[in-house]
Amino acid sequence: MRATTADPGRSRSRPDHVRESRVRTVIVTGATRGIGSATALELARRGWWVLATGRDAEEGADVEKWMQDVGTGRFVAVDLLEERAPEQVTAAALEATGRIDGLVNNAGVIHPAPLDELDMDVYDRLMRLNVRAAVALGKEVVPPMRRQGGGAIVNVSSEAGLVGFPGQVAYNISKAALVMLTKSIAADYASDGIRALTVAPGTTRTPLVDALIANAPDPGEQEAALTRIRPQQRLGTPEEVAAVIAFAMSDDAAFMTGTELVCDGGKTAV
Repeated sequence: MRATTADPGRSRSRPDHVRESRVRTVIVTGATRGIGSATALELARRGWWVLATGRDAEEGADVEKWMQDVGTGRFVAVDLLEERAPEQVTAAALEATGRIDGLVNNAGVIHPAPLDELDMDVYDRLMRLNVRAAVALGKEVVPPMRRQGGGAIVNVSSEAGLVGFPGQVAYNISKAALVMLTKSIAADYASDGIRALTVAPGTTRTPLVDALIANAPDPGEQEAALTRIRPQQRLGTPEEVAAVIAFAMSDDAAFMTGTELVCDGGKTAV
C-alpha cells in the first residue's frame, strides 16, 4: 500500500491537525472513479476526513487533489485482494486521525456470465473482492468503532443484490451477500452504537457501465434496455448515489440500521 504523490495539502491533512479538529474519519474503497470517487468527494465536502482507496495511484492522485479542494483527506493505492490490505488500510486511517467513524465498502467488479458459462477462477476472484474484502474491512474497523462508542458502515450493493438479473450470476450473488453482511453487523453491534446500512444503486452512469454499453453488439439498444426497465426512464449518476451514501453515514440516519436504501429509478418497485 502506498500514498500517492499528489500534494497532500499539509496544513489541512497532517495527523496533528486532524486530531485537534476531531473531525470524523471515513474509509471509502473503490474510490478512483464512479460512485467511489463521487462518495469520497461528497463526504469530504460534508466535513469528513476521507481515506480513499483504490488500485490506480495515478487516478487516486486526482481524487486526492479534488478532496483537498473541497475538504480533507488522502488517497492510498492498495489492492484489496492482498491478504493484509484491510489491516493496512485501517491502520493508515488510525495513524492519520486516531479514530474510524465510517466505512464505505464500495470496491467491486462484475463478471457477465450465466451459471453454466461461469469461470470458477473468475468467480473466486470476484467474491474475494466484492465480499471477502468487505467482510475483512468490517472486521478491522469494528473494534476501534466499539472503543470510541460507535460508527457507521455502508455496504454498496446493487439492485442486482435484491432481484435476479440475467447473465451475471456471480455479481448477483456477491451483492446479495452484502445485504446480509449489513443485517449481521446491525444485529451484532447496534448496542455498541455501530450502524450498518446497505445502499443499493440501480444501473449508474459509471465508467464500468459506459464500457458495458460501448462493448455491446448494439450500444444504443443496450443503453435503451437499461433505461426502459425503470419507471424514471434513465440511468442514475454517481453523484446521486453518493448523496444517498452520505445521508446513510450522517446523523440524520441515526435510527436506521440493518436495512436497504434503494436508488434505482424505481426498477425494483415494478
